[in-house]
Amino acid sequence: MTLVIKLGGTEGVDFAAACEDIAVLVAAGERVVVVHGGSAEANALGEAVGIPPRFVTSPSGFTSRYTDRPTLEVFAAAVNGKVNTLLVEQLQRAGVNALGLSGLDGRLLQAKRKGSIRIVENGKRKILRGDYTGKIQAVNTALLEALLGAGYTPVVAPLAVSEQGEALNVDADRAAAMIAAALRAETLLLLTAAPGLLRAFPDESTLIRHLSAAQLESALDYAQGRMKKKVLGAQEALQGGAQRVIIADGRIAHPVTAALSGGGTHIQ
Repeated sequence: MTLVIKLGGTEGVDFAAACEDIAVLVAAGERVVVVHGGSAEANALGEAVGIPPRFVTSPSGFTSRYTDRPTLEVFAAAVNGKVNTLLVEQLQRAGVNALGLSGLDGRLLQAKRKGSIRIVENGKRKILRGDYTGKIQAVNTALLEALLGAGYTPVVAPLAVSEQGEALNVDADRAAAMIAAALRAETLLLLTAAPGLLRAFPDESTLIRHLSAAQLESALDYAQGRMKKKVLGAQEALQGGAQRVIIADGRIAHPVTAALSGGGTHIQ
C-alpha cells in the first residue's frame, strides 16, 4: 500500500503521535510519503524578524499567504529549515529512515508561478504583484519511487520549483494531493486540527463521516477557512488517481491508526 500523509502546519496537530503511527506502518512494509505544512512556525518566525505574515482571500473565497520574496525566505527557513528537519528527527528516533526534502529538490514539485494574484480586501477587488506562489503542474514520480524503492520515507516540505528555477510557496494540502495522485496512492490522509469536515463549523457534532467524490463540489460551500483547500485537494487527488481521501483529527493519540480505522471524513 502507498499512503500519503499530510501533517497540518497549524498549532494542535500532534506530530509526535503521528510519527509513532507512521513508524508502525513502515515497519509493516507500507510505503509512506509524508508531506507537512508549517504555518504556525512561519508566522512566528516572520513576527520575530519583522516580516509578519499577510493572509489574503481570493474572489472565490480561498485564503492563502501572500508571498513576496522576503516572505518566501522566511517561509523556507521555517518550513524547510526547522519543521522538516525536526520532523525527520522525530521519525529517525522512531526507527524510520526518513529523508527530508522540499519540492524544489530534484524538481520534485514543478509549478507555474502566479506572479500576481487577485484578492478581495475590505470589499474591493485588488491585484497583488511580486508573488512567489505557484500551482503545481507536475510531480517527479521517478524520484519518489527511487527513494521509496531504496527504503527511505520521503518527508516533503511545501516548496516547488518554477520553470525558471525559482523557489515557490505552494499549498501543502494540494501538494500532498498531487503527490497522492501521481503515485496512485491507496490513501491520502490529511491530518488537521479538527475531527474532519464539519457541516456547520465549528460545531464538531456536525462531522460528516462519509462523502462521495461527486459531493465534494457542494462541500466547498460549507467548508470554512483552510478546510476549503483540503476539499479542493481531495478533488484533485481522486481525479488524478488516488483511491480515497481521509480528512481526520491530528490532535489525538494514534491519529493515523484512528483515521485508517474509520475516524474522520472518508471520501471516495
